[in-house]
Amino acid sequence: MLEERGLKAGEFIEISRHLVEEQWVPANGARVVAKGLDRTPAFRQRLFANGRAAVTELGIEMPRHHRHLVVLENTPAVHNVICCTLCSCTAFTVIGLPPDWYKDLEYRARVVRESRTVLKEMGLDLAPEIEVRVWDTTADTRYVVLPVQPPHTIGWPEDKLAAIVTKDSMIGVARL
Repeated sequence: MLEERGLKAGEFIEISRHLVEEQWVPANGARVVAKGLDRTPAFRQRLFANGRAAVTELGIEMPRHHRHLVVLENTPAVHNVICCTLCSCTAFTVIGLPPDWYKDLEYRARVVRESRTVLKEMGLDLAPEIEVRVWDTTADTRYVVLPVQPPHTIGWPEDKLAAIVTKDSMIGVARL
């Protein structure tokens, strides 16, 4: 029926499959994180000043409606975690499509109210003195967490560092 009306459903499905499986992958964000940790100080500054422009430098495109990409820096004293309380929005071209648990209503509601408990249930037990900040995506703003770099990885080449970055660490529910 779609093709009778001039719409090429098969073509659309193939293009979408390619995007999801080959372009919107966590490896994009892993490259951003690796470059933003200790490899390139000038890039790191640009990443915090204008995340969208910085990731574009690496060939990562973002949809027009993702007008802002805010990069949140985890530190020894502050831990950031992202969510979307309305649906399941992420910076999908950077970190890949959201995991199933991220889309779950329970995660979306509880991470805001009980962030420390939810993180602990997911395997991340933070010390009480670490401040937890929860960031909720909006219609035009997406977030990515820049995790704390493990000390033993200082000086690693960018590709080796990128290999340890996970989608969960870029959402803020895990550490490197």
